[in-house]
Amino acid sequence: MSKKQAVSLPAIDIGISAKDRERIAKGLSALLADSYTLYLMTHNFHWNVTGPQFNSLHAMFMAQYTEQWNALDMIAERIRALGFPAPGTYKEYVKLASIKEVEGVPSADDMVRHLVVAQETTARTARKLFAAVNEANDQPTADLLTQRLDVHEKTAWMLRSLLAA
Repeated sequence: MSKKQAVSLPAIDIGISAKDRERIAKGLSALLADSYTLYLMTHNFHWNVTGPQFNSLHAMFMAQYTEQWNALDMIAERIRALGFPAPGTYKEYVKLASIKEVEGVPSADDMVRHLVVAQETTARTARKLFAAVNEANDQPTADLLTQRLDVHEKTAWMLRSLLAA
């Protein structure tokens, strides 16, 4: 019986240095943490919203958390493509996220306010990463960030519009 020899993997050589890939992966990990926290907040509010705006907010929150859920995979897979493990535990997300959890069940208007802040926070997290991404000439990550910014800024605007007098 012959022993199987371990085959070593070739180093990642996609035209982005290991140092730059690591820096981008760290930024994407923060974005993933904010995105997951935003997803969870939105889903929580979907379950718990009450009041005269129930039907419209319940449906809106569902569309938002569904979109957010799909984005999580794209962000995590980009981290993996850069050669790093994607964070995937609550403990890691709490440490990395800049969005704070909301305690209790706020009023419908306060849910919307919290979501505006969380959407804008997630947009800022994505935007902060552009300098490193541009410097490394990392177009796939730049494309992902542009898509995420478009969603977060538009969603924040729509939510903010609900609060206008």
